[in-house]
Amino acid sequence: MSSSYVTVLRTPGAVRLFGAALIGRLSYGVVPLSLVLAVTGATGSYARAGWLMALFSISGVLISPLRAGLVDRHGPRRALPPMAAGYALVLLGLAAATWRPGVPYPALLALAVAAGVFAPPLGPVTRARWSALLPDPGLRRRAYSLDTVAEELLYVTGPLLSGVIAAATARPALGVVVGAVLVLGGTLALAASVHDGPAPTEAGSTSTEDRSSSWRLLARTRQPLAAAAAAGAGLGAFGLLAVVFAQRHGRTADVAWVEATLAAGSAIGGLVLGALDWRASAQARLAVLTTAFAGALALTSLAPTLPLLAAVAALAGLTVAPTLTTAYLLTDELAGPGRRTRAGAWVNACFNAGGSAGTALAGLLADRLALPLCLVLAATPALAALTAARGRAAAAPGDGRPSGEPSAGAGAGVAESRR
Repeated sequence: MSSSYVTVLRTPGAVRLFGAALIGRLSYGVVPLSLVLAVTGATGSYARAGWLMALFSISGVLISPLRAGLVDRHGPRRALPPMAAGYALVLLGLAAATWRPGVPYPALLALAVAAGVFAPPLGPVTRARWSALLPDPGLRRRAYSLDTVAEELLYVTGPLLSGVIAAATARPALGVVVGAVLVLGGTLALAASVHDGPAPTEAGSTSTEDRSSSWRLLARTRQPLAAAAAAGAGLGAFGLLAVVFAQRHGRTADVAWVEATLAAGSAIGGLVLGALDWRASAQARLAVLTTAFAGALALTSLAPTLPLLAAVAALAGLTVAPTLTTAYLLTDELAGPGRRTRAGAWVNACFNAGGSAGTALAGLLADRLALPLCLVLAATPALAALTAARGRAAAAPGDGRPSGEPSAGAGAGVAESRR
């Protein structure tokens, strides 16, 4: 029990941190679907809703490392409340603007960009705080696994809550209001759960030092960043191609079962990863997981029916949360104190950018190539990411950083926009 999930939650401050983070991050599961429905109802156009959500996502991805850097420099208690307040106010503005038709579309686009700019980096902050609370590698791995699985489940329950609100009230904009309340309450509680200013293990460096070390940080963390981008690209492409598969089999609605089995497999894989002790280094484990993810995605090309596609999706899901958990852990380790939140935000940004690119490319290819070939191609980003793994392995002996977690004892630690 000394190294179990129960021990993680019994750590002083852990339950308060975890609970506050879950409340705030639930907003990121609720807002996207609510906003799509609200904008579609207000403008009468799915295309306009799509462009608005694209700007919302892109602005969030581009600004995410900058916001995380502010948290590293000034501490969560100082940096998070202004971001949460700004984000909540913009969400309320979007809710008011989409409550009824009539607001000019450019105004909606401007509000969407502002929302992406202000969205607080709750995921990276939470993981950085886990590192501060749990210096033991085994417990930290379990905390990251638990955190990743919980995040996966939030992106399943969030859209369900959005759908319930829209169906019960016929006002999808009300879901945006709920998202504003969740993110403000959760973020303020999260900020209150940490010490004033930057934590001792995360004391930020000067802005000049930050700028001079940015490229070195990206180069040092290229393996986990490439793995996160590849996972996002593969999942983004597979999500769209699964819809195409279901449509061609005349059972479009049943694609939900494919997504559900993928999420279930991811949750199981994440919990298993955290429960076991590992002797392999995080770099080696990430390379194996990336390869397994690519292989499972390629296997989906052989599925002749939706039930078999769902079964293979569950197999692929077993590697998703472990891959992301390992990427977060390795990035945290390689970044070191003072840059943990920012490095975690880069993992999020790479995952989200990969997902957007994968979805877009899959849409282009689905009309031009056979569907099985498209499913095989969805696995190629993960295979390409292995090049970064080999480069990292070659650079590790002389980079001045530890190559992984301890090899004995506790062992080596290891969809939607993640913010």
